[in-house]
Amino acid sequence: MTLRLYYTDACLTTFTGTVADVFDRDGRTAVVLDRTAFYPTSGGQPFDTGMLGGVRVDDVIDLEDGRVAHLVAAPLAQGAEVSGEVDWPRRFDHMQQHTGQHVLSAAFDRVHGARTESFHLGSETCTIDLATTLGAEAVAAAEQEANRIVWEDRSVRVRFVSDAEAASLPLRKEPARGGTLRLVEVDGFDLSACGGTHVVRTGAVGVIAVTGIERFKGGTRVEFVCGGRVLARFRQQRDVIARAVRRLSVLASDLPDAIDRLQGELRDQKSAARALQGRLVEYEAESYARRVSRVAGFLLVAERVEGWDAQGLKALATGITARPGHVAILLSAATPPLVVIARAPDVALDAGAILRALTTRFGGKGGGRPELAQGGGFTATPQELLDAVRTMLAQP
Repeated sequence: MTLRLYYTDACLTTFTGTVADVFDRDGRTAVVLDRTAFYPTSGGQPFDTGMLGGVRVDDVIDLEDGRVAHLVAAPLAQGAEVSGEVDWPRRFDHMQQHTGQHVLSAAFDRVHGARTESFHLGSETCTIDLATTLGAEAVAAAEQEANRIVWEDRSVRVRFVSDAEAASLPLRKEPARGGTLRLVEVDGFDLSACGGTHVVRTGAVGVIAVTGIERFKGGTRVEFVCGGRVLARFRQQRDVIARAVRRLSVLASDLPDAIDRLQGELRDQKSAARALQGRLVEYEAESYARRVSRVAGFLLVAERVEGWDAQGLKALATGITARPGHVAILLSAATPPLVVIARAPDVALDAGAILRALTTRFGGKGGGRPELAQGGGFTATPQELLDAVRTMLAQP
């Protein structure tokens, strides 16, 4: 068994220990100490990082026999006494998030009777999954209650009890195991069995901010951040809003209306462009149809077309092949180019088969019917595609 120093002092970042074992784990060097302040991944909380005997600690894991293994960048000598240093900014961030989760989960339980089923502490955000479906107003009420507890700067204490003693205590959630239990108590608000690292007073959490809610497995998934992550999120959103305000020349409070106005204008412009493109197709189709070449008994239009999107290319190809005996191979000016292949009803040609031959040779993807097919993502240049199509069509 490894003596876990973080159980009694989560703020401890430097310590000494003796290397009890060194072994290979999935191609990586694992070091076990007789005592450690490094927290291993468990209970929804990620592992600590730092330095051990001058070597970088990349991961920390719980072994089945109760020992803690440190996955390190280089081996350490078995039996040696080494010093360890935990990455404090990472540790403190995890302490803020995990304590914030206890407070927020307790708030959901107290305000709405909503039980927390699971918790995950990610690198940017945290989530708790509630067994109850809650709306935005209900979540906001629990968030407000949780922050009240944070700002009252209540004490957070750790104690150890037997499972028999725990049975008589008002734990928020029934423990998943027996034996000696480590309890984390937020004074007068929450009591939970937990092996994670926590701040010593709720004030150190700073603030708890819910950043998103969604329905999840019949309940509610709540995304949140605490402490330093709230500040980082605020700075990010502040800078984004400032750039948007400058570009749109509006007040921050007017951004939603400005975005709605721009989206409306964009929809109108797209609608007008489609209408104009539709009118232009007739004239462009006539122009391209006059530039045909005779290939294998039909009239071929094979061109790279500027200024037309996929929908426009299809409309143009269809306009060209409305004429008897015509085949249209049109490529967009984009890179990689889009390709549209169409043929007139009286032409015995499979446009889909030609497109499949192109994707087999030049990659990309697409599909269609014998009379019309389209694709994109080709590795060839437009000219290579046009040459390949001409060669295929010329073959008997």
